Amino acid sequence: MGIQIEFNPDLALRSIEEHKNGNRATEECIPKDLKAGKTYDFLKGGQRNYWLHGEIPLLETKGNEVLSRPRASIVILEATHFLENKQMFTKGKYKVTGVFTDDGIHFESYKKI
Repeated sequence: MGIQIEFNPDLALRSIEEHKNGNRATEECIPKDLKAGKTYDFLKGGQRNYWLHGEIPLLETKGNEVLSRPRASIVILEATHFLENKQMFTKGKYKVTGVFTDDGIHFESYKKI
């Protein structure tokens, strides 16, 4: 048995509708009123590592690696791993640096354009 850890080049959260329907916690979802300059909490299942030295894309996930185009550019401010009922989670805070309202290309790999 090894240590299971995932390295994520982005932060992928669910639609806020998942919270409204009672399926997810607020921190697992993209806020409806996402605004540049604001800081938000996030929660992900599993032990995840994020890049902390620059901007990464915020994506919406439908699960099973079905991801949207970037919804915003964010900076992860902190990430903490913890156990709850023998399950691993990662929680933290991110700051929105820009919100995207089009389908244009805003990142090339890890580099914000």
